Amino acid sequence: MTPFWETTALADMSRSQWESLCDGCARCCLHKLQDRESGRVYFTMVACRLLDRHTCRCRDYARRTQRVPDCLVLTADNLEATDWLPESCAYQRLAAGKPLSWWHPLISGDRETVHRAGISVRGLTLPEEAVHPDDRERMIIDFNE
Repeated sequence: MTPFWETTALADMSRSQWESLCDGCARCCLHKLQDRESGRVYFTMVACRLLDRHTCRCRDYARRTQRVPDCLVLTADNLEATDWLPESCAYQRLAAGKPLSWWHPLISGDRETVHRAGISVRGLTLPEEAVHPDDRERMIIDFNE
């Protein structure tokens, strides 16, 4: 049987299908800085206060937008405008007509492969409360994509 992500357009996916595409890397849960001149977005190693830095999952996913007002709810409608998502992101890959990576949990059957493959932010982040906002520029992280 052909997997749903190969037969269903992102815009036509059910909520559970859409949510299952998240690989759990948590890169989107990092604070980002944008260069005003170039518009380029840089990831920092500063994690959202709701991120469980070990599991790379939100500790209050259902209420995240109430607790963190600038948390983005990613949808098929805003995916194209969200050009800062990493190339490894399943949503980005599928939108570009690429297959899911071997380490994606839907392919591997194991939520740990994203961590073992070095794709997730596990072990790379600092808690938001430990970093002064003025110091975030020194916390830029390069994922070499």
